[in-house]
Amino acid sequence: MKLAIGSDKSGFAVKEAVKAYLTEAGVVFDDLGTVDLLDVHPYYRVASDVAPRVQDGTYEKAILICGTGAGMSVVANKFKGVYAVACEGVYAAKMARAINNANVLCMGGWIVGPEMAIEMVKTFLMTDWCQDLEDWRAVNMHKFAAEVRTIEDGIYDA
Repeated sequence: MKLAIGSDKSGFAVKEAVKAYLTEAGVVFDDLGTVDLLDVHPYYRVASDVAPRVQDGTYEKAILICGTGAGMSVVANKFKGVYAVACEGVYAAKMARAINNANVLCMGGWIVGPEMAIEMVKTFLMTDWCQDLEDWRAVNMHKFAAEVRTIEDGIYDA
């Protein structure tokens, strides 16, 4: 799996901790956001640089970190096929993957500390869509995903 990561100034410290974990874990990633505090990129620029690369398959998943995670999520979700979820805990990160098939984890550097962020990233990357769901719920998730794609087609192809 190839992963993109990016942050603005507010998410920089958490992003650096996550990068250290990813490097240690042997995960291949590219940092597409603020790489030092002398050259700061705003959240909307980072998200609008990363999301199209998830959309076109350059990256399977991404991690975006701003102050709250909300700004990155709002911008990333403007791109068809990108499902970005702002999470504040491990359970939310797991369910974002298992239920929503999210491909972008957004977090807030003002909200989660480095240790929590690392646990959220571990869970997000290790969880598959429909993992640990009852059979009936997994069947429904696939139906719901098809309906979401239809909604997207109506919006983006109009």
